[in-house]
Amino acid sequence: HVQLVESGGGSVQAGGSLRLSCATNAAVFSDNCFAWFRQIPGREREGVASISIGNGLTDYTDSVKGRFTISLDVAKDTAFLDIDALKVEDTAVYYCAATPESYSECPRARARYEYWGHGTQVTVS
Repeated sequence: HVQLVESGGGSVQAGGSLRLSCATNAAVFSDNCFAWFRQIPGREREGVASISIGNGLTDYTDSVKGRFTISLDVAKDTAFLDIDALKVEDTAVYYCAATPESYSECPRARARYEYWGHGTQVTVS
């Protein structure tokens, strides 16, 4: 049974930083791609960062490049999203996701991911 559990969200002032964590079970880390998404009410869920479990290759949406960093700690079965220089427009529910499919570069499209966490709220003011 695959489980993804996010934590680390909260309310912060603009310009601050957060580290989001996604605890998983070992079954997920045999899969190929991991990603973080965010969703603002009334808008589509947006893939903000992805990482290949196999080669560590990362990809980011343009609006977060230079501020967001996705990483993995395979020994702890945990994925992270470090967010710096937070902006009000970063306010959203953040979700982690994983897929067993193989990609040369991990996608950020929602439809490509099979396993999802329940999300953690980030509010920037």
